[in-house]
Amino acid sequence: SVRIMFTIAALNDLSLIGADVQNAYINAPTKEKVYTTAGLEFGSNAGPPAIIVRALYGLKSSGARWRDHLAGILRTEGFQGSLADPDVWMRKARKPCGFTYWEYLLAYVDDILIISHQPHAVIDALSQHVTFKPGSVEPPKSYLGADVFQITVHDGNGDTPVKQVWCMSAGEYVKRAIEEVERELAMEDSYLPKRVETPLSSGYRPELDFSLELDGAKVNYYQGLIGILRWIVELGRIDLIVPVSLLSRFMMSPREGHLQQCYHIFAYLKQFNRSRLVFDDAVPDLSDKYFHVCDWSEYYPDAAEAVPQNIPEALLGCSVTTTCFVDADHAGCKVTRRSQTGLI
Repeated sequence: SVRIMFTIAALNDLSLIGADVQNAYINAPTKEKVYTTAGLEFGSNAGPPAIIVRALYGLKSSGARWRDHLAGILRTEGFQGSLADPDVWMRKARKPCGFTYWEYLLAYVDDILIISHQPHAVIDALSQHVTFKPGSVEPPKSYLGADVFQITVHDGNGDTPVKQVWCMSAGEYVKRAIEEVERELAMEDSYLPKRVETPLSSGYRPELDFSLELDGAKVNYYQGLIGILRWIVELGRIDLIVPVSLLSRFMMSPREGHLQQCYHIFAYLKQFNRSRLVFDDAVPDLSDKYFHVCDWSEYYPDAAEAVPQNIPEALLGCSVTTTCFVDADHAGCKVTRRSQTGLI
């Protein structure tokens, strides 16, 4: 959802503003009947039971109560939840030139990201209901672990030969992850491999790895590393989709060789850590020769696109063309003969 929102911002020439809600949970009232016994910190009032009326941090339902509270505020301001992602909120907006589009608000607990031609107006409206952390209302510098910044590109377009576009990078997150891995290896008097050119060792097949199984502690550690790598993929390192997917198959019973390949991926990241996603509104120049038209009517004679009946109204916002590259390692698994598919 975050990547789609940055793309929409680029297409419709919209601004982005991020903000953090201060003490988010305690803005929301509780629905359950909860009480506690007043402790010594209450001074002369210590001892009696105290009814909790706010979603204090630590209560099991506080996250849900805050989400309900924020949803009510956004509905009051005219936003509606997206059908595809309930934490992506949208409402109709119009630029001074008459251009109509959907403006968006992304909410991840207390992190807010607004995509609009006048995002500060949205912030001002929300400020009537919640308080934002001082200094947090600004163009985003990071979001959910990703570095967010703008760069200047030269696309050769006669109208806009030079322009500013948003980028997303996992650079800082990767750097911190590598430091943690190296710290763990140092405790074992070990280190990451040197001169790594590929995510996995050449010719390595995880399903043919019959090294010793990891003990309980190492299994948990392996699972944690896979979780970190999967989030790095989410933050834009699409070159790791297939290697991480292959190693994820062995989460329940990993072996020593699988763990070493995890270290191999981190060594690859250490050597190649300058990757970033650029959200450019330029139309890519894709030749039709790369796309072969196939007639599947013999096998799917009645096939038709399933269009939902409750899709949002189409406004004047610029359309999006989706191009999907698929590369399947047909019957690549040496044990099950299953295929491993990679999507970009």
